[in-house]
Amino acid sequence: MQRKCIALCVAAVCCLAVSAAPKDLRFVDGENLTLINKTIETPDRYTRVDTTQYDGFTNYQRRELTQHSCGLALCFKTNSSSVYARPTYRLHKKLATQTGVNSEGFCLYIKKNGKWKYAGANTVGKDGNVSLVTDMAPGEKECILYLPNLSVLDKVEIGVDRNASLEAMPNPFRHKIVVFGSSFTHGVGCSRPGMSYPMQLERATGLHVCDFGMSGNSKLQQSYARVLADTEADAFLFDAFSNPSVKEIEERFVPFVKTIREKHPTTPLIFMQTIYRDYRNFNTKKDRYEQAKMNIAEKMVKEAMKTDPNIFWIVPNVNDGNETSADGIHPNDYGYTLWMESIRPQLTKILSRRGIK
Repeated sequence: MQRKCIALCVAAVCCLAVSAAPKDLRFVDGENLTLINKTIETPDRYTRVDTTQYDGFTNYQRRELTQHSCGLALCFKTNSSSVYARPTYRLHKKLATQTGVNSEGFCLYIKKNGKWKYAGANTVGKDGNVSLVTDMAPGEKECILYLPNLSVLDKVEIGVDRNASLEAMPNPFRHKIVVFGSSFTHGVGCSRPGMSYPMQLERATGLHVCDFGMSGNSKLQQSYARVLADTEADAFLFDAFSNPSVKEIEERFVPFVKTIREKHPTTPLIFMQTIYRDYRNFNTKKDRYEQAKMNIAEKMVKEAMKTDPNIFWIVPNVNDGNETSADGIHPNDYGYTLWMESIRPQLTKILSRRGIK
């Protein structure tokens, strides 16, 4: 009797597995869909810098960091009841501070009643597919699929019902705001790719926000300044003081700005103060180190503002008295929401005065 019950349970599980498997799908290469949030064009569609065109990058930055698909997203319309993805990775891994979905998975948003709503997020299953959403109601949906934050992709295919439509749609966002920064901007600490503060800012404002986060490597280097100088943008937003030391800020800030200004003489350069890190709470050495960085950053930017009317200083806030840190350094999803909400009014006020609305 017991063996019979076990057999029935196994059969039931197998039936569930079969019913949960993808239906009759067709896959379309992401090359045929609209790619948004890309800072500068590259030969490889899902990478962020063609480092063969620039010197000064380390091997790690060339082979991995600048190649991450962080912030990139595909836009499309479909009347399918299900949406899947099928990636081909060149490199994928997971860090202790990141979920698998954030580092190597995908995150889908669908527009509903004029707003972008979370629809699903997942990693690759045993069949090689990423199941994002199933059993949707009939009708056409406008979709944004955010790509992995910490992986390098060679190819992405989108899966829909066999007889469903799937086509590219125009970029739903306007203007172009490029955000350069640290692991905070890169999205380390998020649960999924669509939750970094730049991506939340994009959906909240309708502005086209390009995430140029370089985790642990945003130190006001000339290599990145030259890439940004070659980038077309309506404005630049900088999380520039989270990685460099006091000495690096003192030595590199002015040359960094000068390089960008050579090709963008009047483009708004909006610098953010680095956020308060919870690991300072009881560690006096770290507290002194972080405060010294905050002090010199504010001093350097406000000095530059005296002679450049298009340099700005804003201060984010990621803590409302509750727990908002993933690891004592990086914000969690709620912390990123607080960051976005704290800078949104400051940022939109600056931009609107320059006709960027």
